[in-house]
Amino acid sequence: MKNILLCTDGSNFSQIGYGYAAWIAKRMNASIEVLYVTDLRKQKATQTENFSGSIGVGAYQKLLEQLVELESQTAKVNHQRAKIILEEAKIFLIENGVNQVNSIHRTGFLVDCFQEFEAKADLIVLGKRGETAGFATEHLGANLERIIRTSNKPCLVTPRDYSPIKRVLFAYDGGKSCDKALKFLVGSPTFKDLELHIITIAKNHDTDSAEKYLKAAELKAIQGNFKPICQMFDGETEKIMGEYVDRHNIDFLIMGAYGHNRIRHLVIGSTTAQMLRRCHIPILLFR
Repeated sequence: MKNILLCTDGSNFSQIGYGYAAWIAKRMNASIEVLYVTDLRKQKATQTENFSGSIGVGAYQKLLEQLVELESQTAKVNHQRAKIILEEAKIFLIENGVNQVNSIHRTGFLVDCFQEFEAKADLIVLGKRGETAGFATEHLGANLERIIRTSNKPCLVTPRDYSPIKRVLFAYDGGKSCDKALKFLVGSPTFKDLELHIITIAKNHDTDSAEKYLKAAELKAIQGNFKPICQMFDGETEKIMGEYVDRHNIDFLIMGAYGHNRIRHLVIGSTTAQMLRRCHIPILLFR
């Protein structure tokens, strides 16, 4: 891994992401690009209906001039806000041991310009929720699912609070996304000295296949110099994973973002969405 793309909107969730991004960057000797996108809708004041027929041409023209001035002032405020947020992020990352930090500011929509910066990144870091987190505590961020759905890179989704990482859980189901995750897990130094748990949950009570998947993952982990704690389960995936995280004080979860169902190619898997909502730990997702 060479470059981490850290998306921020200045919210509490995204600021917590700074700590996790710094932790990974130091362990991977990676640089970080901090991206802040000013939402274009926040400074559009002139998009209003033509009321010249009801309030008079002169009054309408004066209103337009005031709106143009308001939009100009709003743009200046937004630019200054972006500058402050990016500078604070850069200071935090440097103080926490990241050697190379680059700041990027754009005006528009994050999902529209995301691919431009994603192409140069090896890992995406973004908060579970954004600026409106206090108003929709049970919902995921507006951009989160779209980014996970469209990105070809691993995405680290960060929670509200930061905790040191000691125990990592890898949920393996034998799918392509999990194979990518397993390759990253054993091939990078990020998790080398941490306690690794690997679980596999039987689908449709197919314990034979689940045991086969688990043994394959265990073997590769051992070859990567881990001493994994491995367990197989049979039951409801979301419930089992959530309870395992709580029971074993897991600090970091790695999983595939999608199931095997072809219908899910347009949305993230239901298990992924449930774990993102339920778990209060960072979750690293692979497509």
